[in-house]
Amino acid sequence: MTPGEISSILHQLCDAAALETLPRFRTGLGVDNKDMKAFDPVTEADRQAELAIRNLLTEKHPDHGITGEEFGSVNEDARFRWIVDPVDGTRAFIAGIPVWGTLIGLYENGKPLAGIMNQPFTGERYLSDGQSSVFEHNGRTQTLQTSQVTELSDVIMMTTAPELFNERDAECFNRVAQSCRLVRYGADCYAYAQLAAGHLGLVIETGLNVYDIAALIPIIENAGGIITGWQGESASSDGRIVAAANRSLHERALDLLNA
Repeated sequence: MTPGEISSILHQLCDAAALETLPRFRTGLGVDNKDMKAFDPVTEADRQAELAIRNLLTEKHPDHGITGEEFGSVNEDARFRWIVDPVDGTRAFIAGIPVWGTLIGLYENGKPLAGIMNQPFTGERYLSDGQSSVFEHNGRTQTLQTSQVTELSDVIMMTTAPELFNERDAECFNRVAQSCRLVRYGADCYAYAQLAAGHLGLVIETGLNVYDIAALIPIIENAGGIITGWQGESASSDGRIVAAANRSLHERALDLLNA
């Protein structure tokens, strides 16, 4: 697939998903819990948006694989596989806070190639076509570039929620947090988009699934950033993630996480 073809289908998929998410946002829709031991919410917005994406992909690319948060995987061994999180940040969605997004990533031969984060309420799209990363809003497009600040004491770091860390991971996270200028919480996928746009220096999280991160890897990397696991391993599967605006920040964060 060419970058132009990838960009085109990503926009089509986001348009289809937005038709399901936006009419349900801030409507007080029902919420189901997927985890009997904790609160893992899912709504009809999640389900219907993923179905819209899957249906369009099946129509356009029937030979491609699909992995989605709500409906599992098909054709996992295909050369091209789409990784779908229809509403990343469902907690924010049900709270009426527009930091959720639709995440759609494309893997080629098991490796991240391209992706998009769409926030339809604000009209923002952060997209990588496999070669570059751009921000699109109100008909304008600009190239994404991560921050070149290299000192932890000068950067802003984010994570979704501190209570998601276990005791050991919380200790590791806090070592980094204490070295940063500012730490903020609660932005889900929107935080990674702001890192790609140059506004944050670090995003550190744990317990992620592949659909939480697949779309964001190429967006960050093609904007100049680095995203790996806490040991420096590939972030393309799941787990503990550190995203950094540049190599210097990444190395400093890894040193503190593994001290």
